[in-house]
Amino acid sequence: MSRIVKISRRDFLKTGALVGGGLILGFSLPVTEAAAKGKAVASFLQNAFIRIGTDDTVTIIVNKSEMGQGVYTALPMLIAEELECDWSKIRIESAPVGPEYNHTEWGPLQGTGGSSSVRSTWNQFRKAGAAARTMLMQAAAETWKVPQDTCRAEKGFVINGKSKKRLSYGALAERASKLEPPKEVVLKSPDKFKVIGRPTKRLDTPGKVSGKALFGIDAGVKGMLIAVVERPPVFGGKVGSFDAGKAKKVAGVVDVLQVPSGVAVVASDFASAEKGREALEIKWDEGENAGLSTAKMRNHYAELSKTPGTVAKKEGDAVQKLAGAAKTLSAEFEVPYLAHATMEPLNCLVDLREDSCEIWTGTQFQTVDRNTAAAIAGLKNEQVKIHTMLLGGGFGRRANPRSDFVSEAVHIAKGVKRPVKVIWTREDDMKGGFYRPMWYDRISAGLDEKGTPVAWRHTIVGQSIVKGTFFEKSFVKNGIDGTSVEGAADIPYDIPNIFVDLHTTDISVPVLWWRSVGHSHTAFVVESFIDELAHVSGKDPFEFRMGLLGKNKRHKAVLELAAKKAEWGNPLPEGRGRGIAVHSSFGSYVAEVAEVSVDRKGEVTVHKVTCVIDCGRTVNPSTVEAQMESAIAFGLSATLFGEITFKDGRIEQSNFNDYPVLRMREMPKVDVSIISSTESPQGVGEPGVPPVAPAVCNAIFSLTGKRIRSLPIKPEELKA
Repeated sequence: MSRIVKISRRDFLKTGALVGGGLILGFSLPVTEAAAKGKAVASFLQNAFIRIGTDDTVTIIVNKSEMGQGVYTALPMLIAEELECDWSKIRIESAPVGPEYNHTEWGPLQGTGGSSSVRSTWNQFRKAGAAARTMLMQAAAETWKVPQDTCRAEKGFVINGKSKKRLSYGALAERASKLEPPKEVVLKSPDKFKVIGRPTKRLDTPGKVSGKALFGIDAGVKGMLIAVVERPPVFGGKVGSFDAGKAKKVAGVVDVLQVPSGVAVVASDFASAEKGREALEIKWDEGENAGLSTAKMRNHYAELSKTPGTVAKKEGDAVQKLAGAAKTLSAEFEVPYLAHATMEPLNCLVDLREDSCEIWTGTQFQTVDRNTAAAIAGLKNEQVKIHTMLLGGGFGRRANPRSDFVSEAVHIAKGVKRPVKVIWTREDDMKGGFYRPMWYDRISAGLDEKGTPVAWRHTIVGQSIVKGTFFEKSFVKNGIDGTSVEGAADIPYDIPNIFVDLHTTDISVPVLWWRSVGHSHTAFVVESFIDELAHVSGKDPFEFRMGLLGKNKRHKAVLELAAKKAEWGNPLPEGRGRGIAVHSSFGSYVAEVAEVSVDRKGEVTVHKVTCVIDCGRTVNPSTVEAQMESAIAFGLSATLFGEITFKDGRIEQSNFNDYPVLRMREMPKVDVSIISSTESPQGVGEPGVPPVAPAVCNAIFSLTGKRIRSLPIKPEELKA
């Protein structure tokens, strides 16, 4: 039995049903009439992903985190296609942590990332829907005592073709749940699709608009306390000593305790906790990173780039061909550390008991966080329940192999022996979180007499995001972190002699995947430098790329359509320039054309971005379009503004006042085209980010003649 309860935006109630030993948190999307009236509705599990109620409600249990990318709609569409249910009867619940919900590509791990949600569940969810449909049809056939092949499923009913009798899924749910699931199912052929491929309104939008949707920061339980943590001002620093006397005198402060990450102030409310933290007196042991600075790191990286690194790619003899080339070109590129800057700051609620632990948070790594919490609490993994809340942005920050924001909350709950919600302010996360690494690239190319590239040498310097984590064995091969060189060691251009090497630096700044991961920096370097080669050879940047893409038909298709849509080659209004870039990541192919202007102060305005994506078969075109728009906004924020810098071991940025993100008035017009494809579905959330920076910078060059090789763009370098 499960009961759906109407929930408000700020008043959190635990609701759901025990399924497979896990407590499922319910998000009513939409609430049925019976549930709205408070009536208990029986529901029956057809398989791990589908539960059908006697009121015909179809509850789809989603094992991916919804952080704005639309999986709470796209994945139910996969099931609905095969289940033949009534779309208006669908509601969503986040999955508990369990092996049946593990990522199909990541081994024994439940999580969301790498733009893999649709790709990894494409067959899994469709099979779940087909299996449930088969069981419902079998139940109907047995009820009517007719052959099953005389029955068909249609919009939440099983209909007998001869007698025209019909039974709703709700009427069949109990009987169907007792049947043996089919070992094999036949999936629909794509030409029969009714749901997949059609623009579909998102199921989570109404709750977010009305304020009823619950994010991690909204979670609450009876007797809950609020905690904030004062963390070391320098990475690697430790608490030397602290005096909590003044903090404890603040009204509402309940306790002050030291935890591995710093000193926690626990209070009855957030404001009291913040005041208590301000009153703390702490002496820090800042450690060896007290002198860390961006300037020093940059100089170190620049020197390293002049020396041989670990070979990531070697085809032909780039060194020899460079020496004998008719013309050579060299350049250096650099990009800074970047924060994830999610709209919802980090938070985690923990209710730790003697024999159980319940956690409410927005996480991308359910298994990792659960296991980490269990180890700290001294419990078995199965004694820890994770309630995955809606995430107010993730971009990789909430997929942390070290489970920093979860482990910290469990430590505090263990210390105070009360339910505690730990809240990070934006300043906390900006100064004490994890970052996209800083990178420095040195690149050279040789051209023959016709201006065709014959050699390419690329040296990359930066930190590894997986070193020291349990992902190291999977991603590091022969000393190369694949996430550091993706997009560089596999360029699509037909250049016969290629050499790419890597220097992995050892710096105590915590780094993590950031939207589009390694592609976020390699695309900027590769596509900017390809553009430079085009101009040096006297060729049009679009034609130059097309001539080098050879048999890479999908690259060529998106590039050609983007150029056509942007009217490449046609005159622009005075004071505007166009730039183009193409890149593949996460299985998808994206080309973008940016149209920009630069004023006398050097301020860049991006007026329009034309985007074309080939992501294989599309589930929800509306989501794909929205994700491209989102990725372009995200990429522009980094291109124009994003920068985390260090001085005296400390981060200089603190909030959106000095780490700006794109504002509504700065958002360009975005024209998205999706190439129709019968290939398997691939990533959408991240592939739109990499081409943004090079497209914009190439447009600036076409307009001003000035090359941008360092991000973010500095207006003072473009002043008239």
